[in-house]
Parts: sequence; C-alpha cells; structure tokens
Amino acid sequence: MAAGETTDQATLLPGSEASERTSTAPLDHAERRQLDHIRRFGTTGSLILAAGAFGAGANPVINPLYGARLLGLLSRMPTVAMAICWLGMLMIVAAWLWLGLLCRPGRERILSVGQLARTAAMWALPLALCPPLFSTDMYSYLAQSEVAARGLNPYLVSPLIGLGVDHPFTTNVPNIWRDTPSPYGPLFLMFGQLVSRVIGDNVIFGVLIWRVVMLCGLALAIWAIPRLARRCGVHPAAAMWLSVANPIVLFHVISGMHNEALMVGIMLSAIELGLRFQTVPGTIAAGALLTIAGAIKPPGWIALGFFGICLVLLRGGRWRDLFRVGGLLGAVFLATMTVITVGSGWGLGWIDTFDVPNRVKTFMAPLSAFGMTGGGVSTLLGLGNHTDAMLIITKNIGYLIVAGVCLWMLWLSFRGRIHPLVAMGATYLTLALAVPVLWPWYLLWSVVPLALSTNNSRFRVTATAICAIVSLLIPPTGAGFVLRAYQIPLAVIAALVAFAITVALVRHRMPVLWPTLDRVRQVKQ
Repeated sequence: MAAGETTDQATLLPGSEASERTSTAPLDHAERRQLDHIRRFGTTGSLILAAGAFGAGANPVINPLYGARLLGLLSRMPTVAMAICWLGMLMIVAAWLWLGLLCRPGRERILSVGQLARTAAMWALPLALCPPLFSTDMYSYLAQSEVAARGLNPYLVSPLIGLGVDHPFTTNVPNIWRDTPSPYGPLFLMFGQLVSRVIGDNVIFGVLIWRVVMLCGLALAIWAIPRLARRCGVHPAAAMWLSVANPIVLFHVISGMHNEALMVGIMLSAIELGLRFQTVPGTIAAGALLTIAGAIKPPGWIALGFFGICLVLLRGGRWRDLFRVGGLLGAVFLATMTVITVGSGWGLGWIDTFDVPNRVKTFMAPLSAFGMTGGGVSTLLGLGNHTDAMLIITKNIGYLIVAGVCLWMLWLSFRGRIHPLVAMGATYLTLALAVPVLWPWYLLWSVVPLALSTNNSRFRVTATAICAIVSLLIPPTGAGFVLRAYQIPLAVIAALVAFAITVALVRHRMPVLWPTLDRVRQVKQ
C-alpha cells in the first residue's frame, strides 16, 4: 500500500484523529470584537442589497411594487437601485474576506462552527426575504413545472407552446428560454409539478415556495459539510466559510435560487450517510440519493464514482472491492433511474438535457470564447463565418477533456495518490470550465467539495480570489442592458465611491487584509 493511500484512508475513517487535527483554541476578546464588527458590516451590506432588490432585482415583468409610494420608489430609479445593490455586494464580499482571516486553516485561534453559522445566517436572512436577484431562472422553473403539471412532456414542449405567450409564467421567462425544452432533470420537474398544483398561476407565491425549497437543500449541505470536513482533517469553520458563507452562495443560491442547492445538498448528505453507515443497505441508500441528486441536475451523477472509491479504500483498496462496490452502485443507479423515468411518464427525454444549456453562447466559458474568437477571426480574414462549426468542435473537445480528467482522477484516487473528494472537486472544476456555457454558480460544484477536503493554502487563496471576483460579475437584475448599458458604469462608479468611504470609516476595527508599508517596516525591525 502506498503512503499516500494510507493517509487518504485515515482521513475518511471515523474516529478522533481527524478531530484532533482540527481542534483549535477559541477567539480571544479582541478577535471577538472584530467578529462583531465584521458581522455588522456584512449584515448592513445584505440589508442594503435587499433594499436595492426592490428596484434592480430580477423582478417580474409586471412588478406589483411599481406603483407603491415607498417600496416602489426604487423601481422608478433603476440606476440608483443598481448602485445600491452593487454597494451591498461589495460590502458583503469585503466582510467575507475579513471573516476568512479568522477561520484560516493552521491558525492558532479560529472561530467556532456556531459563530460562523450565526454570521452566515445574519447575512443570508435579508436576501431570503427580498425579491430575487442575479437570475431569472426561477421563472423558468415555474413555467416548465406548469408545462409538466398540465400533462405535457417538458422535454418536447416549451413554455411558449405549452402555456402560451400571455401566461404569467411565460412572460417572465427570458426570450432565449421561452421556446426551448427543459434543461433540468426529471425528478426536479416531477417535484415542480407538485409546486405548480399548490401555487396555481401566482408568480410571487411560486417564487417564495421555490426559495423555501432551495433553502432546504442548502440546509442539507450545512448539515453535511462540517461532518465531512472533520473526516478529511479540515476545520469545519474553514470549510463552511469557503462554501456556505461564500458570496456566490449568498447571491446565487439564497437570492438567485438556483437548483445547485438541491443537487449539492443531497449529494453531500448522501456521501456523509454512506460513509457513516458502511453496510450494504447504507450503500444502497447513499447510491439512490446520489442518483436522485443527478436526477435533479445531471452533474450530481459524477459523485457516484468518487463515493464508490471512498468505500473501496475503506474496504482495503483491492480490485475485487472495486468491482463489488462498482457493481452495486451501478445496479442502484440503473434501478433508481428506471423508477424515476417510468414514474415521470416522459421516457428518456431527460438525456437531451445535457445539451440544452449549451444553446447559450458566453465568453465566460473558455472553450466557447475560443470558438467564437476563431469564428470572428475567420470572418475578418474573409474565409466566412464558421462560428457554429468552431463551437461544435470546442464543445466536443470539452466533453473529451471532462471524460479524460474524470477517469484519471478516479484512477489516482483509487491508487491512493489523491483524496477521493479532492479528485471529485477537481473533476467538477474541469466540468465547469470545459462545458460550452459557464455561470458563476457552476463553480460551487467544485468549490464546495474542495473546501471540505483540502487545507492546501494555494487552492484556498486562488478560490477566494476567484469567488470574490466572479460574485461581482453578474448584474443584480440578472439580465442584459443592450439599450441602457450606460447605467451599469454609472451605478458601479457610485457604488465604488460609497464603498471606499465606508471602508475608510471602519478599517481600523477590522482585521488587516494586506500588510501596509508601516507594518512591513515594523516586522523587519
């Protein structure tokens, strides 16, 4: 057995060794004072962002607040509302960075899981009660679920055809998605049918119900993350800071209500339960839950392989263990998906969901950016517009890269050269970067499992910088500004000025994010 394999197995075995490695002293009085200031700063930013959502959020096309005297004021001043939103976003990101200094791995004193959970709850509560921000996907959830509730096949019938252009749900779906089939898993739409029967055609009530559903998925992740982190020798507070308190989670899961919350929550809970109950019934139950996570959003199925490697290593890491566990989980996957497919009544239409999101072209995805750039260059050279052909090539290259990396990570983790959960996070990162379309919330596929499975400082610094930057890229309305793009720079400039003044007023009460010249000189002396 290789030395690396022994380490990986030890970190997955339940016991006191991992707990001892993650035990630290509590914060002292000065650090608790800093924590109080950080909490208030982040909560103030969250309240400001929630207020701006009434005017610059992803509100329905027919905004019920537009005519209100007080709450509807910001809806009539979109530039001011966007400036308020960006100020709140900047304050939350800054508070998150300051908070990270108090729960850095390897620190002598670190805040507790309870302290971090209360801080995250304070920041999340205003966003859970305000109008949605950053995305209009929840309106697609409503429309496609209503199509399914009417007995139509959401993988064949679009909201435009199934509901009509004048239906309240259809009018709020972005134009690019109105006439496309559903990109979501069959179980997600089966659950959406139940939601549709409860809400009728009430858009506001539907948004609130879906937000509660997503918060339940986030609660599952919050339950599983500290437990898995202890198994991997990572301090639970450090893992929760990079995952649960992450601005991407606050902006795009709690406020934006993306179904990553359900997929990741069920996926992590299944892995924790499967490692806790390492029996045949426990493995079957965990495998079924992981299959369910993929039936909500297909990337969840990748976790099945790495969970299986965890069990194989715990049973000795032999080839016969690999075949036994792989055979059992494969049978569970086929049985569970057969039940879901037959129960939905939509056949195998869910297979087409893999390619539906790719109909959107975005420069944020590296390979798509390369393909569109290549098409533009060919046009400039007079060779014709070959953008579509280039995108097909880059899409297939991306899928091959993901398949190759996934198989390589499975092999390395089986041989004990890399932790299975670290390998799973690396695979998800490759998937997010190699698929033809990339959105900020896709990064959660990889950040969450990596946050709870590795103390690598280079990863944490890189992930922190990327999450802080990416969380500020999407405008609060979640929509483009083709004819009024001038509003964005004006709003951002106003927000930056207000943010600089705010930070200048509180910086002496916060931890130091970077050393000043005077501090460097003091250290040298």
